[in-house]
Amino acid sequence: MIQDTSGGQKLIEPDNGQERPPQQVDPEEHDEEDEDGPAEPSAAGEGKKKKKKKKPKKKKAEQTEPPRVGLSKFYPDGNYPEGEIQIYKDDNAWRTTSEEKRYLEKMANEDPETTYQSIRRAAEVHRQVRSYARRMIRPGMAMTDIANNIEDTTRALVEGDGLESGIGFPTGLSLNHCAAHYTPNAGDTIVLQHGDVLKVDIGVHVKGRICDSAFTLNFEPTYDKLLEAVKAATDTGIREAGIDVRLGELGGLIQETMESYEVEANGKVLPVKVIENLSGHSINPYQIHGGKSVLLVKSDDQTKMEEGEYYAIETFGSTGRGRIVEGGECSHYAKRVDAPHVPLRLNSAKTLLKSITKIFGTLPFCRRYLDRAGESKYLLALNNLVQQGIVHDYPPLCDQKGSMTAQFEHTILLRPTVKEVVSRGDDY
Repeated sequence: MIQDTSGGQKLIEPDNGQERPPQQVDPEEHDEEDEDGPAEPSAAGEGKKKKKKKKPKKKKAEQTEPPRVGLSKFYPDGNYPEGEIQIYKDDNAWRTTSEEKRYLEKMANEDPETTYQSIRRAAEVHRQVRSYARRMIRPGMAMTDIANNIEDTTRALVEGDGLESGIGFPTGLSLNHCAAHYTPNAGDTIVLQHGDVLKVDIGVHVKGRICDSAFTLNFEPTYDKLLEAVKAATDTGIREAGIDVRLGELGGLIQETMESYEVEANGKVLPVKVIENLSGHSINPYQIHGGKSVLLVKSDDQTKMEEGEYYAIETFGSTGRGRIVEGGECSHYAKRVDAPHVPLRLNSAKTLLKSITKIFGTLPFCRRYLDRAGESKYLLALNNLVQQGIVHDYPPLCDQKGSMTAQFEHTILLRPTVKEVVSRGDDY
């Protein structure tokens, strides 16, 4: 459950059961009625009643549909809901009550560079955006409209569209056998169908702290077990993750959970396979892939998770071969954190690089975002930056055609005393 740290009353949306932020109440509203003031002596010595002026009502913050009221209006004190807390196990159980670790945590939260309020604000935006997305997404909608609706809502709620706060990465809307890294480019004509399996991967950042969380939607029950398997595997990964946990062992636990499921479709019983060459990852400020990978299969990787790290625990399952290849038109890009300083011959590439650095820094972006920024005829320049190793391209990642893939993902924070699943909600 999401812990409400504001001290206010939780309100439940009638249509979806989601908790709404507490509305702010103005204490001055209790004084708005006319009251008798103290008697003032008149010239004749008689008391005369003096009426107080009515104080204007302070309007309570209420969310719109679609959501367009910024999150800070509901949390004016800057304290955002804590995520789900999971206690460390076994050799790390002592951390929960350690005075030293509590002090370290307090210092981290009070430092503007490391405060947990940034990721919690991003996570609360994510919960509200995905709640809207679940209400909004329906078969028959164009993928471009779905993406724009989600991203417009994200910008409004996080109250930013740049490096201070905004979209963490392009909204992933991969369909069916495509597991990841598809978002519509300009001119895309794909329409969501009733039989599709849609992965919705949304990123929100506040001061570079990226909340990376994803879920899968289907509109008929054939592949319910596939979704159930992947969600269970992600929950296993979250439950078993922790300080000093070896990444290779964690992958084995994820694989064991997911591959205990099977799907019956079109008269056939299909095993659910992990997609072996996809993985979760650590997250650094302004860097979605932070350098450590959480594979979905058992491996000899002895790398350990460490105190203070952020991770995207994401798992992918498939009814196909369980292995992806790159395919289709590329939409996702990001400037490399370690981009080389190389001379660029194309003036257009130099100009585009300046725009990318100014608008996105090292945050991922897509072609639609360049269009929105006013860039045009930039493909030659963009491809040149990719060839020079300055910008990384991320083409769609697909299993074999005819298969179905699913994804669930949460962002976790390995605090000194406890593990916080910052993006956890009532939905998943």
